[in-house]
Amino acid sequence: MKQLLYILLFISISCSTEGTDDTSAMTDDGYTPLPNPALNFEIPSNFPESTYDVTQNPPTEQGFELGKRLFFDGRLASDGVVSCGFCHIQEFAFTHHTHITSHGVDGQIGSRNAQPLHNLAFMADFTWDGAATFLDSQFIIPITAEKEMNETISNVLNKLRDDDNYPQLYANAFGDQEITTERTFKALSQFIVMMISANSKYDKWERGEAVTLTPDEDAGRILFNAKCASCHAGTLQTDQTYRNNGLAIDPAFNDIGRERVTGLPEDNRKFKVPSLRNIEITFPYMHDGRLQSLQDVLDFYTDGVTASDNLDPLLVRPDGTLGLDITQDEKEKIIAFLKTLTDNDFLLDNRFKEF
Repeated sequence: MKQLLYILLFISISCSTEGTDDTSAMTDDGYTPLPNPALNFEIPSNFPESTYDVTQNPPTEQGFELGKRLFFDGRLASDGVVSCGFCHIQEFAFTHHTHITSHGVDGQIGSRNAQPLHNLAFMADFTWDGAATFLDSQFIIPITAEKEMNETISNVLNKLRDDDNYPQLYANAFGDQEITTERTFKALSQFIVMMISANSKYDKWERGEAVTLTPDEDAGRILFNAKCASCHAGTLQTDQTYRNNGLAIDPAFNDIGRERVTGLPEDNRKFKVPSLRNIEITFPYMHDGRLQSLQDVLDFYTDGVTASDNLDPLLVRPDGTLGLDITQDEKEKIIAFLKTLTDNDFLLDNRFKEF
């Protein structure tokens, strides 16, 4: 059934009148768009269906290239320097190692750790607190955030219109040179939805390919499923819920988490359960980057959980004490398993490299 869906999706994309390769005629504004064939958005066999409706924004060769150029263009920020790629670096699974939390224009320090960018086509909502429920609209948050890119959308569009190259790039991607908010965000989404990380050792094992887990990796997999998979569930390694995991309040930020979005006291200090894909190289960990290693993370869950009114009940033992029961030997095996989630093909994929 899924294979049939791919075929139908490919046909619908190929037959679309917007963004096809029938662009030989010069447009009214004098631009001659380049051929624009559809890209193959293929869902891996061990993945769920995508949440992003690619039929409403089919990834195309020129749309992808436009989105890539926008992603790495510092002019989306007020200082002309802080691009999306400034905090989302490919070799770190599009997150950032240099700073614990994101740094924005003029060296301003944010309160949250940059999240990795992979498999966003399969996510229900975005950011640590779920402030965006649609990928195309997510980009407005970092662009306009004072401590990130600190720019207005209208200023961004004006800078793109004044550029010598962007009108032609928009014509290539969308058929004419009109530069709009919708097209800008759609191009960025076309770039990002193609960031599918699905070729780790564990993926190959899960798909029944010719891969064998070591004894420690397989023991770690079993332990992980018993002790961690209630939250880090399924192939995506997240159930996409929001939970208070017992981190002590950082007085420097006093981040209230999802409550900032919903206004509900019961959402205080709840943050989205992150995917653990490529977790080996996406340190530092937690929403504020306070933990530096996977050992630190597991030590926190056994010995560092603090009490609060809405602490996730999974972190309360039957005797009322807090944390998970994991021995040091079990931690080492779990870490061995977590390293099987690293997808080097994705980390080195030339399609996503900065120009």
